[in-house]
Amino acid sequence: MLLSRIDKPGWIFLGVLALACIVVPALNLLTAPGSAFHVPTYAVSLMGKYLAYAILALSLDLVWGYCGILSLGHGAFFALGGYAMGMYLMRQIGPRGVYGNPVLPDFMVFLNYKSLPWYWHGFDLFPFAAVMVLLVPGILAFVFGWLAFRSRVTGVYLSIITQAMTFALMLAFFRNDMGLGGNNGLTDFKDILGFNVQAQGTRVVLFVLTAVALGLAYLVARFMTTSAFGKVLIAIRDAESRTRFLGYRTAHFKVLAFTVSAMMAGVAGALYVPQVGIINPSEFAPANSIEAVIWVAVGGRGTLVGAALGAVLVNYAKTLLTGAMPDAWLFALGALFVVVTLYLPKGILGTINERLGARRARVRTDSPPALAEEGRGS
Repeated sequence: MLLSRIDKPGWIFLGVLALACIVVPALNLLTAPGSAFHVPTYAVSLMGKYLAYAILALSLDLVWGYCGILSLGHGAFFALGGYAMGMYLMRQIGPRGVYGNPVLPDFMVFLNYKSLPWYWHGFDLFPFAAVMVLLVPGILAFVFGWLAFRSRVTGVYLSIITQAMTFALMLAFFRNDMGLGGNNGLTDFKDILGFNVQAQGTRVVLFVLTAVALGLAYLVARFMTTSAFGKVLIAIRDAESRTRFLGYRTAHFKVLAFTVSAMMAGVAGALYVPQVGIINPSEFAPANSIEAVIWVAVGGRGTLVGAALGAVLVNYAKTLLTGAMPDAWLFALGALFVVVTLYLPKGILGTINERLGARRARVRTDSPPALAEEGRGS
């Protein structure tokens, strides 16, 4: 049933991800560093970061493109998942830290912590950390959504509240007494599941896992949006009051979609952290969430594949432009958003789909007269 719901762009998207899982590791591990076909390890980590951003964009498209919930705080769920993974990685350092404390991370020793805070317990176990990656963003999204959607907060007011939420979390995580590294965050990671996080093979495995997670996130989102549940989401997006009058409890649908979306964003953050090597409060910055909205708008809102494509393209352009002209990136990003809004309101993939659909419609309308003429000629 799930495979039958995947459209042509979806199959192409999954095929590209599967090909990347084979080609990128092969070009990194099996080719000589001096070869023209060699993909350096830093590039593998960079592509893995792009794919983690693609998961975040896809999670945002699930609620914005199909349910009309413009969240300007999805970076908070991304960062919470990243912190959950970062706490696990910090517990794996053990006595190899600068201060040699087998239990307390270096920043806690520096700040004269006497014992490990209660909320750090259990993060020495990977299964517990993996559950927290899903549970912490999910609980926050559920509570926030339950309060906001039951109060019928919508539109720009909801967007402002989500932005206020991530800004409040950023201020809280900047505090040293939070026990999460304060301004510096969590870094200096050593191992993940017993493997050196800096090793070439580990970097390749993390890239593959991120690609697989992106494919699974797409399948989950595609299943949700093409099911009866997804049709209700689209009805809520287009006319929530009418959907409510038909007897649907729209708040319940929105809470579920928002919670699943937040859990996807948490997974994206968890995969992002070991590949980048750091997580700090700047990931909560509202600007990051707004940038994710631009990724979705560029790729195509309500297309899923387009959201992932927009995240990869915009971040690749960011890498190129910040290396050449660091001060020009924000101006270029703003100009890109204006151009897309004016000339590509449906994004790259949305515009392509619209034009292909119009071409097919013209072909269908032109076919009957042609067949009639052939019949008269015969």
